[in-house]
Order: sequence, then structure tokens, then C-alpha cells
Amino acid sequence: MTPVLVIDDDLQIRKLLRLYLEKNGFTVFEADSCAEGLRQFTGLKPGLVLLDLGLPDGDGREMLKAIRDRGDTPVIVVSVRDAEADIMDLLDAGADDYIIKPFGVGELVSRMNVALRHHTPKAVWGHPVQVGMLEIHMDSREVFRAGIEERLTPTEWSILEILVRNAGKIITRNQILREVWGPSMAQEYNNLRVYINQIRKKIEEEPSVPKVLITEPGVGYRLKLEL
Repeated sequence: MTPVLVIDDDLQIRKLLRLYLEKNGFTVFEADSCAEGLRQFTGLKPGLVLLDLGLPDGDGREMLKAIRDRGDTPVIVVSVRDAEADIMDLLDAGADDYIIKPFGVGELVSRMNVALRHHTPKAVWGHPVQVGMLEIHMDSREVFRAGIEERLTPTEWSILEILVRNAGKIITRNQILREVWGPSMAQEYNNLRVYINQIRKKIEEEPSVPKVLITEPGVGYRLKLEL
């Protein structure tokens, strides 16, 4: 039973999350402030954190930074703030995912499971990553769709490799641009979009209706390893 720390100053939200998460096999701990959240995080070492932003003694960004200073525990931000700039900022700062209130509990549990799988050590190198008819060999840098090899350019492979390494997690456009092209290209979104479309033509059964390389509107991309 994965221990989950819910940091939110809304008592009703905490009660709702405890009810549903415990039904789904999680052990739930609660905190209503940054100070209490940090104290419990340090003592409990939870498997995942659900983090609100508007806390009475500080902003959730400060809590996210404190968690990241202590390791890579999965953190999902749960907030009413829906501005693209806020979402991108928090994902760039190390949040694993972002879900906007009000939310469906089923969707939240699904996102939590994805974040936990992402942080579970797994052999990617030496074993092909398979999604339906798609097969990605990380060690040999080969991609096969329905048994036929699809040749990617070095830049296309660099982008796909980032997404595979972070499978299931939203990767912002800025993160990809910085890692592939460097800081000076951090705003070249159109250039990235062209490459994403080219990759989709090689890995998707229907590139116009992608099921593997998913766009998170206004934020970035996610590689989905379950169809």
C-alpha cells in the first residue's frame, strides 16, 4: 500500500481524497500547510505527494522545491490555477503532473499510478519498449512499427529518447527544447511541433489521431505506453 501525503488546506478535499484513495489501495497522510507538509514528508518518506498551491503559510512552489531538494519523490500538483504559464512553470520546476480542480477522482488515481510507475526502476536499456505494434530499442536506437523499421533522424531520436525516458510524464516544450537544442532555443515551439509531427508519422498508426505521443495543450507532450 503506497503511502500518499496530501498537502491541502481544504479539509473537505482531504476527506474526499482519503475516502477514494484508501478504496484504491493507498495509505493516506494529511497536512494543511507547508510547515506541516515538510515535517510529515521528512518523517514519513511517502511514495507520492499530492500538493495544493494556495497554502496558508506559503506557496506550493516552495514546498515543491523543498521536496525536490530532498529527492525525486513523485509530486502531482492539484490546484484551481489553470493558467498555462503556471502549469509549465511547475512542471519545469520538477512536478510530475498537474491536475486542475475540480477533478475526477478516477483520473487522479490513473495519473498517480502513472507517476509511480515512472519512478519505479525498470530496465529500459537492453529491452525493447513496446506499445501495441510499436517497438523501440533504446540501446540500438531503432524503431519498428508492425515489424518494419522506421528510420529517425538524430534530432527525432533525441526527442523520442527524452519522451521514452520519461514515459507517462508530461514533458514541457521548454524542457525538450533546452535538452535537444540548448537554452537559446527555448521558445522555438513551431520548430519542435514540426519534429513532433514527423515522429508521429513514423510511430503512430494514425498520425492525425495520435495515441502514443500525446499533446498536452499549451504545455508539452506525454509518451503513453498503454493503449
